[in-house]
Amino acid sequence: MSGNFPVYERKPTPSWLDRGHTLRFRFATRACAVLTLGAVVAAGLVQGGYLDYEGSPWLLLPGKAAGVVGMAAEEISITGLEHHEPETLLAAISVEPGGSLIGFDAVQAKNILENLDWIENAKVQRLFPNQLAIEVREREPFAIWQRGTAYYVIDKAGAAMSGLEASQMVRLPLVTGEGANVAAADLINQLSAYPDVMLQVKAAARVGSRRWNLYLDNGITVQLPEKEWQQAIAMADELNRKQQLLSRGIRSLDLRLPDRVTVEVAEIAAAETKAKSKNPVAGTN
Repeated sequence: MSGNFPVYERKPTPSWLDRGHTLRFRFATRACAVLTLGAVVAAGLVQGGYLDYEGSPWLLLPGKAAGVVGMAAEEISITGLEHHEPETLLAAISVEPGGSLIGFDAVQAKNILENLDWIENAKVQRLFPNQLAIEVREREPFAIWQRGTAYYVIDKAGAAMSGLEASQMVRLPLVTGEGANVAAADLINQLSAYPDVMLQVKAAARVGSRRWNLYLDNGITVQLPEKEWQQAIAMADELNRKQQLLSRGIRSLDLRLPDRVTVEVAEIAAAETKAKSKNPVAGTN
């Protein structure tokens, strides 16, 4: 029989291995799509602050996940703290006990701590997998500096330490005035050589950023010179030892002139004040 007949190519029936590969591919594709969608939704919730409320269990997930792989801050040792709490230090470097240490940078943490105005130097070591060792040296409170109506605890260099409350350091010497913070160390060190005088000093005021006035607890003002003020303190101590001058009824001791000591007697000062109050015109110049 002659003629042209169409030829059909029979396609092979897919085996069960081919069908399984296709199903796995489809499942993987759909799973990736679901995960991507979930990640987008989660990112939106985090960025929108919807999971950042107090007590949120979501905030604990990074630490729990890190704990599973041994990267949580399970052991934290801190040495060198005297005037501050460990929580204050850890908050500065964004670390909390049991929290995640993934991505923690010890060098960066050290720099952050040494930029705090109450820390002189710091050492931070990350001991894998879950230990953190922190060693700090705090600046030593030296005096209280009054500037206007504000009070600051300062160290010997005059640097203010914001982490300390002046009201909790009432035993420290009080200095006032512009520039008093950087000049306080020299004055206090000099006064410490004359304890009888220093014990009576209630406050010291920097005058014109040039010299000091000492205010004693009995109401006497000692005016020191701009130059050779160290010798003037020695003179005040000698006058007090020999004549108990700082214990007598005087109002002020003026040592600003190198060859003269001027003493204002309290009774005379009170009498002059009373006379001026009775006759204001006579008291004006």
